[in-house]
Amino acid sequence: MTTITVNATAGSGIKAEQWVQMYRRMVSIRLFEEQVNELYTRALMPGLAHLYVGEEAVAVGICQALRREDYITSTHRGHGHCLAKGASPDRMFAELLGKEAGYCRGKGGSMHIADPATGNLGANAIVAGSVGIATGAAFSAKHLNNGRVAVCFFGEGALGQGVLYEVMNLAQLWKLPVIYVCENNLYTEYTHFSETTAGDILARGSAFGLQTASVDGQDVRAVYETAKRLIEHSRQGGGPALLLCNTYRYTGHHVGDINREYYRSKQEEQSWKSERDPIKRLANWLIEQKLSDSNLLAAIDAEVRSEMEKAVEFAISAPYPDVKEAEENVYA
Repeated sequence: MTTITVNATAGSGIKAEQWVQMYRRMVSIRLFEEQVNELYTRALMPGLAHLYVGEEAVAVGICQALRREDYITSTHRGHGHCLAKGASPDRMFAELLGKEAGYCRGKGGSMHIADPATGNLGANAIVAGSVGIATGAAFSAKHLNNGRVAVCFFGEGALGQGVLYEVMNLAQLWKLPVIYVCENNLYTEYTHFSETTAGDILARGSAFGLQTASVDGQDVRAVYETAKRLIEHSRQGGGPALLLCNTYRYTGHHVGDINREYYRSKQEEQSWKSERDPIKRLANWLIEQKLSDSNLLAAIDAEVRSEMEKAVEFAISAPYPDVKEAEENVYA
């Protein structure tokens, strides 16, 4: 077993176009989530949503290291994972609004989007609810010998769920191609993780013999490099791994969590936004390395914003599913 801490990378040898594509993906997630919040405040979206703003580098860096046919499972804060794996914004917005054009025909909503065509086996509203699904997908991949890897995203709150340790144990015993990705955004709903999580997070994986690594989740280059190494190690038969991504959610636990000063300060939020924003960090690096320029990045921002606005318009105008479909494609 190996434990490695990564804070930054100098470069990877991948093409400039790929870095720019990662920038575009991160901007897409950010602007998608801004539109989700707008839909909520306009009372056009039923229920709540848990925004991924601030954590974009984790989903994008990891999914960039995956193949299209590789699997992911997601969480209640899963829009970023879906988009990073290749989901279409218009169908995602349609799902959030309960429309027929949505990925689950409007029956899944924000916390249950799935897109098997891109390897997305689904988000899950239950804390640690998808760890068994990801491990099962990895079990299938190994026995079918199809070369696929499964990535299981979960928040630090899942560290208190016993099923996580059960699947880690089995994954190591059977050398399954699965990467457990802990997105530690510091807060388990309204409580700092230090008040709920004892000990060393990575030690949990090391205890089972998993390969482990910690990375700055605000640096997409570091996330990509670390994920790529772990994924290829697992794909080649090296077994499971635990990747800890230290990140931060800019917004509340959900869209209705507006006044947050009773559990964290505005100064803390502003510090992360101004000093450690993943999109700004990548943009600055692209310009410094002369891999892009401010005009191109501004054009990407404008183009993505237009795409998101059109995707929202599509979802709003899309029809609801027929009432006769209420009991179709529903499983329990």
